[in-house]
Amino acid sequence: MALSAVRQRRSEASDPSPSEPYTKLDKPQRSEEKDDKGLGWFFPFVALGFLRYMSATSNIIHDCDEVFNYWEPLHYLLYKTGFQTWEYSSQYALRSYLYLLFHEVVGRPASWLFSEDKVRVFYAVRFFLGLLSVITDTVLVVALSRKYGKRLATYALAMLCLTSGCFFASTSFLPSSFSMYAISLASGLFLLDKPASAISVAVIGVILGWPFSILAFLPVTVYSLSRKFKGAFIAATVTSVILLPLSIVTDFYYYGKWTSSVLNLLIYNVAGGGESHLYGIEGPLYYLRNGFNNFNFCFVLALLFLAILPIAKKKYAPDLLIVISPIYIWLGFMSLQPHKEERFLYPIYPLICVAASAVIESFPDLFRSKYNPYDRSIIVTVAKVMRPLALSLILYASHARTFSLIHGYSAPLEVYKIFEHHDAEKNSVLCVGSEWHRFPSSFFIPDYVGQVRWIDEGFRGLLPFPFNSTLGGTAAAPPYFNNKNMASGEQY
Repeated sequence: MALSAVRQRRSEASDPSPSEPYTKLDKPQRSEEKDDKGLGWFFPFVALGFLRYMSATSNIIHDCDEVFNYWEPLHYLLYKTGFQTWEYSSQYALRSYLYLLFHEVVGRPASWLFSEDKVRVFYAVRFFLGLLSVITDTVLVVALSRKYGKRLATYALAMLCLTSGCFFASTSFLPSSFSMYAISLASGLFLLDKPASAISVAVIGVILGWPFSILAFLPVTVYSLSRKFKGAFIAATVTSVILLPLSIVTDFYYYGKWTSSVLNLLIYNVAGGGESHLYGIEGPLYYLRNGFNNFNFCFVLALLFLAILPIAKKKYAPDLLIVISPIYIWLGFMSLQPHKEERFLYPIYPLICVAASAVIESFPDLFRSKYNPYDRSIIVTVAKVMRPLALSLILYASHARTFSLIHGYSAPLEVYKIFEHHDAEKNSVLCVGSEWHRFPSSFFIPDYVGQVRWIDEGFRGLLPFPFNSTLGGTAAAPPYFNNKNMASGEQY
């Protein structure tokens, strides 16, 4: 009788509560040491390092703005030659020289080390960009593993390494890529319960990187302030007080007048006067199509995160929801702007991988409460099998796109490398026609070429001009520049 009662009590204790959906958090926990440790730092760092090395060496240049607004001014700082766009005219002063100086920290020693081999300097800066991506994404992956387990973190790591979007954006010399690094790091620090550090990184990403990315940092910033207001507020204030004056002083040194490129950019685009539509407009679905191009089904799954939240709420709310919410905020805001470019989506790329990983990891949870809370249902088993299959499909499609873009569009970089091995007369003139937008930067132009000039083949927009030392170099406000994208008679 007593034995029967004991058996009955054991049976009752093991019955699941029907009122709440079953999740993995309901399983008996393993030892504290195993649960808290998560993934180590070494494996994610090495995996990301290998893929970012591949990106640095094989990545194409996807946007002529990367060349003319960042590589060319950096080349001028290092070698006193290079092209200037109207945004760098002191009349407009829209681009931050502090951002360029941050990269000159690597470019300057590389230019001393490699002397006239400027192509190596170009790749040295790219390796630096890749290293920043490796460090920030490693923090994010480790934070995910400690908070949500190794499986979700491993899925995220695979996507961060191999999705086309992350592969290409990670070594692009663009402020939007820098903001992407900052969002990875801030999100990781937030999940590691370091709100003050997270908010400091957010400030750096906005001031040193891309000011408009403040929208993407908003959820983590607000929630960090709500958690530990005093520490987070002090961290944000101190970081801002250091960076903003430093940015203004740097702009004064190069533009030759007191100005703030951060403020100028915001005024130009937000407070009127901005005419970005002159450079092309796209429909409201542009970023949805572009997101699918760069992430295939990973992007679709990321958008479905809110749909699975009612079932996975116990696991992912509020912290992971806070981290992932910028996807929806950013997509909504950017889709409303008439002028759209692929690089504008870069800041949320790592979050797309995290959201998709969370959805894949939750596949069995969609069926556990309905069919069998103890995983004995064939439906739950199939859902488990679907996880690696879904990940494999995403990675396979990503590899196909990455391979296709590299082999289909790397010609400009390869063609211009030939000049390094071809001697011609000193002060030769290199003429470029309608393919001016594929010019890979002056880092690929050897010293024997005295000038690079544009040939008039019908383009009626404003083209970059060489920095003019006679007019003041970086402090010049040349009369041939305008902010209406109207061609100058002197550009050909």
